Amino acid sequence: MSKSFICSGCGVEHDTMKKTLECFQSHEETPKEAPKMPEPKAAELLGRAAAHMHDRSATYDEPEGERSMGKVVTAFNAITGRDLTESEGWMFMQQVKLVRLFTRSEYHADSAEDNIAYAALLAEAKGDGR
Repeated sequence: MSKSFICSGCGVEHDTMKKTLECFQSHEETPKEAPKMPEPKAAELLGRAAAHMHDRSATYDEPEGERSMGKVVTAFNAITGRDLTESEGWMFMQQVKLVRLFTRSEYHADSAEDNIAYAALLAEAKGDGR
């Protein structure tokens, strides 16, 4: 039984989240003078964050997903003599994205979507005791 994903822009079914996101983004092409689009809903934001995580795992990390924070925290702790945990590293990255999100006058999708992804990674790490 394979997973399928449906583009909320046109209703077409795709076999990967990446294809679905690309399809959805192709429907977002609007002229520069277009009226402001409503902000995305929570479920759509979760989908976008999941797609970002999938893309980044393919580019930077392991097939099972984003796994760089453990190495980042180990290096940080070696340099500073501190004992930051992996879940605290994700919490730190959430703060970076929240500062960026709230210090801009306009909505910044990348900061919002990355913050959602970092929340999931933090929850996973904390649940595993990391």
